[in-house]
Amino acid sequence: MTLSTFESKPVSERVREAAAWVVERARSVAIDEARIPAYAASLPAAAPAPPDPGVELLEGDREARAAFVLCLDAINFGSGWWPTIRKRPGRSGYFTVAAGVTERFREEGPWTAAGLVAIEPAAIAAALGQDPGHPLMADFAATLRDLGAHVEAEHGGSFAAVIDAAAGSAPALVDLLAGWDAFADTSTYDGREVPFFKRAQIAAADVGRAGLAPELRDLDRLTAFADNLVPHVLCLDGLLRLDLALTARIEAGRLLEHGSPEEVELRAAAVQAVELLAAARAAGPAPLTPAEIDAALWNRGRGHRYKSVPRPRCRNTAY
Repeated sequence: MTLSTFESKPVSERVREAAAWVVERARSVAIDEARIPAYAASLPAAAPAPPDPGVELLEGDREARAAFVLCLDAINFGSGWWPTIRKRPGRSGYFTVAAGVTERFREEGPWTAAGLVAIEPAAIAAALGQDPGHPLMADFAATLRDLGAHVEAEHGGSFAAVIDAAAGSAPALVDLLAGWDAFADTSTYDGREVPFFKRAQIAAADVGRAGLAPELRDLDRLTAFADNLVPHVLCLDGLLRLDLALTARIEAGRLLEHGSPEEVELRAAAVQAVELLAAARAAGPAPLTPAEIDAALWNRGRGHRYKSVPRPRCRNTAY
């Protein structure tokens, strides 16, 4: 397959193929494929979590809810910084951010595309209850400015129009968002570009879950949303095996470098493992899509067993 052929494919297919390619060459991370059938069989049937009004905008018109989903997923990163932010009682880093965005939209109205073009870190910090000097606030502001600029210039300032531009196709929505800096997420491994686009893909899934595009097709073509939590769960559950050096680094709480071979291998192995799990479930009575498996593993990772063990940490704008 030539590079041009690869680049012409939908983003989600490129993620899938590149992840498998990395896993074949990985030096620090391996999938224990012998465990796949039993683990796949043990996964629960798909059961979307009930909406939580504390961290989701459930009311308002379609434009407001579309703005909420796209804005929140644009800044759905920062896990490497979570130990350093002010978390709300009983909320993780992600849910602290989600609660702040929800309250901002509910109390002051949605961010507009025109308003986002000029948004500053102080405004983000005020909404999220954080220190305006925290580096993550500047990253959030830069991402939201890019989002606002694209929505304003290319979609008439309408977030709902962004969704409509995909014409009911989840992969097409991913492709659209993946072309914006706000959703950028590619790495390089052994000289080859490796796309992940965690946030672009999860945005498409969230659009479907929120009912913003009732006829949204091909959600099953999305891959796992490559972050640091799903690999952590798969490691503790025995599906991923790490070499001793990488294990020691993670257990010591040392940050991984974004784009390093080890970090790319962790993300790619999680994507590929979820693909194998989805394939193992496909022939049974309760098949699961990669996105559904990702959700099950992510929710599992919120449990005490997984929180009590150091997980891979990396500071970046991808996840």
